[in-house]
Amino acid sequence: MSNLPRLSAALAHANVRSRTHYSSRTFRHTITTAASLPRSAVPLVRSSLRNHVHNNSNKPATSMITTKEGFHTSSVRRNLIDDPRFSPEKVAARAKYPIITAKDAAKSNKMPTEVKMLVREFIDDSLYHPHYGYFSKQAVIFSPETDFNFERIKDNMEFLDIIAEKYKEIEDDMDVRDEVARQVWHTPTELFKPWYGYAIAKYIVTEYKLNNYPDKDLIIYEMGAGNGTLMLNILDYIQQFEPSVYERTRYRIIEISKKLAQRQGERQEVRDVTKRHGCVEIINKSIFEWDTLVRDDCFFVGMEVLDNFSHDLIRYDSVTEEPLQGMVAIDEEGDYTEIYTPVQDPLIQKYLAIRKQTGYKPPVLARRFLRRIRNRLPFATNMTGPEFIPTKLLLLLESLKTYFPKHRLVLSDFYTLPEAIPGTDAPVVQTRYSGTMVPCSTYMVMPGMFDIFFPTNFELLKDMYQQVCRPSLGMEKSVKVQTQREFLERYGDLDKTTTYSGENPMLMYYENNKMFLS
Repeated sequence: MSNLPRLSAALAHANVRSRTHYSSRTFRHTITTAASLPRSAVPLVRSSLRNHVHNNSNKPATSMITTKEGFHTSSVRRNLIDDPRFSPEKVAARAKYPIITAKDAAKSNKMPTEVKMLVREFIDDSLYHPHYGYFSKQAVIFSPETDFNFERIKDNMEFLDIIAEKYKEIEDDMDVRDEVARQVWHTPTELFKPWYGYAIAKYIVTEYKLNNYPDKDLIIYEMGAGNGTLMLNILDYIQQFEPSVYERTRYRIIEISKKLAQRQGERQEVRDVTKRHGCVEIINKSIFEWDTLVRDDCFFVGMEVLDNFSHDLIRYDSVTEEPLQGMVAIDEEGDYTEIYTPVQDPLIQKYLAIRKQTGYKPPVLARRFLRRIRNRLPFATNMTGPEFIPTKLLLLLESLKTYFPKHRLVLSDFYTLPEAIPGTDAPVVQTRYSGTMVPCSTYMVMPGMFDIFFPTNFELLKDMYQQVCRPSLGMEKSVKVQTQREFLERYGDLDKTTTYSGENPMLMYYENNKMFLS
């Protein structure tokens, strides 16, 4: 998009060489190298990344080491030889650290040391720890105080300039010139309110009237409600255009962590919605701890929440193709070492077993003949490249199957992301310094200071969902996956988001989003 450099210039505060991507999570102004940052910023980035195993500045060939203890570790060979902290003896000692979970870590205000964590637990701790987690202190959702009148906006360029100016106002209020501070990110719900929410509401009401009206209530569960904007827009639409349906509507909010659920009830925006619509209920419980059977027909909504579901990391033995689970060992100084062992975690085992039933072939296991040739070369790695698997997403599917057996699922999220770290379905890891987004090349970063978000393989999710939640129904009747543009072209009021020039930002943006409808 030719307009992006202009937006980049409007948003950036540092004079650095950069590549700009508009990729629906945030206006992302990415740094080419750490050397291009202001000098005061470099210690921050380096201290946050600490002394990780991967030396990304020079990127030497990676060597995979198998130890006598039977585990694997992915490290740079030079580090293992030259740095005593990464000697085989030190790495072997870290492999013997006790294993803890994010729930264990949440019992203390201090970051854990001298322990091991599965990668999903490490990421969960980084994002959701009640004291230092990213969502506990860093994230701010961009929400304009007034809705945009697109008919009075000249074109897409002017709309981008308006958003850039509003971003600048938020940053000025935060006063973040010389420190890492809260990251501001936006969603289509906020940028295109109320019209995006109206489109979701129109879809839900259409399906409800086709299948359940007037015999049953319209029950909506929303997971990860943020500022409550989507909830407000959906209920406003139903109240205004479907008053008979509104009388039978019940709207319930669930969060993906108990801490976020508690904070949700404290938001002024959410309290305003609950006063305006008496049908709203905030449930102070994590969806991953849900234990109540919901026998009613219901819609289960999640807009851009899958991306922050923690993933596990696996690699495969280069010769046997045996899967190996990744763990993060944290030493006494808070440095990280990635360690691999044969898969023993029940959730990873279950995910791989269900995925196998779908016929999915991991890309890292493709080209077996070439891998066999590569294995014969000197200094060949003993593991494949990394693959991130959405094990927490599997927990959501199992919860839906067990406790919401009559649900209809409405999801939207990214299916691809720029600037992701290396690996299949790998996340973007980033922080913000002086109004500039700084991408990282590893997920092993200081917990709480970095956003970590993943793309979703919707085609694989469709197959997994069929296996877990709808095994008795035909695929064509059970699930639909479509681009967000296709969804909005059918259910959106496009005239309301069309500029004076005829451009439609609601269709033009978020092209890396897809909808999942069951």
